[in-house]
Amino acid sequence: MSETPKGYWVGHVTVEDPQAYQAYRAANAAAFAKYGARFLVRGGAMEVVEGDLRPRTIVIEFPSLAAARACYLSPEYQHALGLRTPVSEADICIVEGWIG
Repeated sequence: MSETPKGYWVGHVTVEDPQAYQAYRAANAAAFAKYGARFLVRGGAMEVVEGDLRPRTIVIEFPSLAAARACYLSPEYQHALGLRTPVSEADICIVEGWIG
């Protein structure tokens, strides 16, 4: 039986206006629920041991790579993204999980 690899969003974010960022967090919940997202990391304490990263890290798991992509492109998330963009800077990638 072949497993389908999960999909992940991995992001590093600088929040410039924490109060306004709350509107983004509230708005992204609809897209994340629709596409089966589950936060694995959401801005907890971190220690950068190599290179430079933004101060906030997120890792979100999706049932598949297709679901991760569809969520990002969805009207629900694009609405939330419109709220996030003016108040933060982010580096985000969508990556396929590993089945070992």
